[in-house]
Amino acid sequence: MEEKAIVVQNLVKQYPKVRAVDDVSFSVDKGEIFGLLGPNGAGKTTTIRTLLTLIPPTSGETLIYNVNTAKNSEEVRRMCGYVPQDVSADGDLTAYENVLISAKLYGMPPKERKQRIQEVLNFLELTDREHDMVNTFSGGMMRRLEIAQALVNRPKVLFLDEPSIGLDPNARRIIWGLIKKLRDEFNTTIMMTTHDMGEADVLCDRIGIMNRGKLATLGKPEGLKAAVGGDIITINSNNPNCSLKLKELGYSAITDSADGNFDLIVNNGETLIPHLLEGLKAKGVVVESVSLKKPTLDDVFLKYTGARIEEGDTFAETRRARQSFTRRS
Repeated sequence: MEEKAIVVQNLVKQYPKVRAVDDVSFSVDKGEIFGLLGPNGAGKTTTIRTLLTLIPPTSGETLIYNVNTAKNSEEVRRMCGYVPQDVSADGDLTAYENVLISAKLYGMPPKERKQRIQEVLNFLELTDREHDMVNTFSGGMMRRLEIAQALVNRPKVLFLDEPSIGLDPNARRIIWGLIKKLRDEFNTTIMMTTHDMGEADVLCDRIGIMNRGKLATLGKPEGLKAAVGGDIITINSNNPNCSLKLKELGYSAITDSADGNFDLIVNNGETLIPHLLEGLKAKGVVVESVSLKKPTLDDVFLKYTGARIEEGDTFAETRRARQSFTRRS
């Protein structure tokens, strides 16, 4: 059996008033891109912080290449790289200086530093800007630099927290390409979090969704979407009784109160829509619009958490900070 890159076994993290992680178990294969998703407060950040040796577990264990993270923190940290969602590059230093600081923090011998720094800057296509101040960088270039900082110690496992946060579509595609290149060319194991279901679908080999401290589901994106089943009919209505009338007709609806949408998971959506609209009309419900689509990862998230994924204050503030940093530059 091939050695697992990450093993989380019966992990529990109990705080005085809340159980942040409740008996969670999963593993990640070597060279796999694994997405750990969930709403705010689901326990995913606590799980990752335990893997990164930043907090101890209450019970259970976490392993990185069979090394216990709670008992051998220094060895684990030498095997890992971490790219946070917050801005971690110093705008008043050059790209080279930023990566040099990371190399020193990892305890890299002086004779190896220059070669390692040149390697990661070349890989992230930043060699021509290595002596430029980071406050002149675009958002995409700064994100690439932050990944370079995490790669300078040649980690076996790379943790990415919202890898494309605050980036424009073109910069996002570049980051996605680099992440895949890390896996394909260097067999780097990557564990990531994201609020972008499209990003998770494109990048992740497997996905785990956490909710209220537990692992709600685990699998490949295509399998998870197939398991949702059926089609998604979205009805838009300003009628306050729409949800009730749908239930009277035998449907269960999930409401997005922000824009008056009601999502129904059904079979044979094309043939069902006319009957559905007739039934609502008979009950006095005016439908503004109706649409049909196949299940997406966002629908998988909705099924297992009961809500669409939300950015939350911390995520939104971080994205604004990154975009503001770029505009000032």
